[in-house]
Order: sequence, then structure tokens, then C-alpha cells
Amino acid sequence: MNLDQLSRAELLKLRSDVDVALDNLEARRKTEARAAAEAIAKEHGFNLSELLSSDKSGKKKGQKNPPKYRNPADPSQTWTGRGRQPAWIKDALADNKSLDMFEI
Repeated sequence: MNLDQLSRAELLKLRSDVDVALDNLEARRKTEARAAAEAIAKEHGFNLSELLSSDKSGKKKGQKNPPKYRNPADPSQTWTGRGRQPAWIKDALADNKSLDMFEI
């Protein structure tokens, strides 16, 4: 790609696209890092929120429930197993897939 031949508008669009791509990459890498950290914590018998908690009891008042299910097609989509089922879970169950397939 020869940047010298692009117009100002094309260059600004390209910069915007690159910024979005970088943000998406960072979000994916954070999700992957968190999943890896959760897997290691699980190997040791903990969940990640217990290890990061400053409270000695392991639970903070008002703490959110950790996700129990993850969408394999998009690891950033998780579900705690409580409340309304997300569309990706509903679709999978409609296709006769087991909920166990999505456990973290």
C-alpha cells in the first residue's frame, strides 16, 4: 500500500480503522490472558476472583458472580448461568448442544 497516493480522507479513514483494529486486538489479548489466568487458578483449586480479592473470606460484599460459560466462537462473551440466557446459549441449546460444552 502506497500511502503517498492516498487522499487526506482515505488516510484519516485508514487511521481510524487501525485504531479500531488495535483496540480489538487489545481486548482479545486481555480476554485470552484472563482465560489463561483463570485456568491456572482452577488447576490450583481457586477461581481468579478469590485470588485477586483483598478480603480474607474470599467474598466481597456485592461481588458479582464469576462467569461459568464462555462462547467458543467469541471468548469475550460469557454467562454466569443466572438470569436470561444469552442468544448464543439459546441457539446452541436449540441445536441440541449440551450446556456442558460451554463451561469454563
